[in-house]
Amino acid sequence: MAQGGGENYNKYDFVSRYFVPAFGIDEDPVTGSNHASLAPFWAKKLGTNKLIAYQASKRGGVLELTVSDNQVFITGRALTYLRGEIFIPGEVDINHERHIAII
Repeated sequence: MAQGGGENYNKYDFVSRYFVPAFGIDEDPVTGSNHASLAPFWAKKLGTNKLIAYQASKRGGVLELTVSDNQVFITGRALTYLRGEIFIPGEVDINHERHIAII
């Protein structure tokens, strides 16, 4: 991960990029999980719980972040790139039916 700023990014509270080459990800375009970790740090540093972040990848993306006591809410524009179902063996809900997670 890299963070930074500059005059082109003045309208954002912070700017980041995210690289994971060991897992075959040269650069992730916009990473929610990364911003869930960065948001509490920047909220404390800037003294606000509402932040606007920009991930400066080739595609780029703006994330609106709200930090609460134990959660980070992330909103922004997104592209659906995968839909599916996952069967989790052995998991049972209160109606004793098997769970299927819809993603």
